[in-house]
Amino acid sequence: MSRCCLFGLTILFLAGHSSALADDPIFSGPQVGEILPAFKAKGVFAGQADKELDLVKQADGKPMALVFVHAKTRPAFGLTNKVMQYASTRSKAGLVCGVVFLTDDATAMTTWMRRVKQHLPEGVTHVVYADGAEGPGSYGLNRNVTLTVLVAKGGKVTANFALVQPSLEADGPKILKAIVDVSGGGKVPTIAELGGGRYVRPAPNRPNAGRGQNDPQLTSLLRSVINKQATEEEVKAAAAKVEEYVTDKENARRELGRISNTVVNGGKLSNYGTEVAQEILRQWAKKYPKPRRAPKADRPRGDRQEKDKEEDRKGDKSAE
Repeated sequence: MSRCCLFGLTILFLAGHSSALADDPIFSGPQVGEILPAFKAKGVFAGQADKELDLVKQADGKPMALVFVHAKTRPAFGLTNKVMQYASTRSKAGLVCGVVFLTDDATAMTTWMRRVKQHLPEGVTHVVYADGAEGPGSYGLNRNVTLTVLVAKGGKVTANFALVQPSLEADGPKILKAIVDVSGGGKVPTIAELGGGRYVRPAPNRPNAGRGQNDPQLTSLLRSVINKQATEEEVKAAAAKVEEYVTDKENARRELGRISNTVVNGGKLSNYGTEVAQEILRQWAKKYPKPRRAPKADRPRGDRQEKDKEEDRKGDKSAE
């Protein structure tokens, strides 16, 4: 490949998507144990071009790895490619692989995908969902993340990764393990064994890496509380389960305090659930104080992360 082509592709994937703060509670898509809803999107390549496809229906309960791309960034491209290249090798174990590009301009997205087809992993179905970065309404995706990675089996989610700043080195191993677990088990490959990748960015200096992944049970319970379609009785019942769950778990209480205080004090309360749910969040914010941060001198400076953000801002201008 010519240096000119490589340079052009690098510039294309430099795009910032940092609207979600590191301390925000991150929810995107169905949580562990929830049903993976069916949805339709348009195929892009070969015999699938412009045809409506339902990847979940086609999987019919088989193991599945599904990546929703909310924003085209270089780290997102690198992570998605390497993970899905490996996932495609598990097809003999029945694993179904799909990458869904979310957009409000299907024509432009399709044109771009066909232009970079040679850089996309084979053995993976690539589709375009044209109703915006929120994706299918039944999924409850978060437009403020860059990638939502879902792993499922038997029609239910077994792992959920909502990634604001995707990193192949930091996030890749967890996703690979989730894929191996649903497709017959065995040795989980290292990133080095996968060959790294041209678009690998060093793992950002993230003192809060893994937020929302540390306690999947709490995450799942909270999702039921903030369900905008839930009735008052359902919300109160879900809240009672949260209270019961955290009663004898100090870490869970600390995490509940962090999440509820971030939502309530961050001016985002109206985005979460019904009025009943919002009142419950206010009560939790008072009942469970937000954990104190470490002194500034003890926290990582994150110089590399700031540098990445600056590079991404420059990339946005170049890609326009």
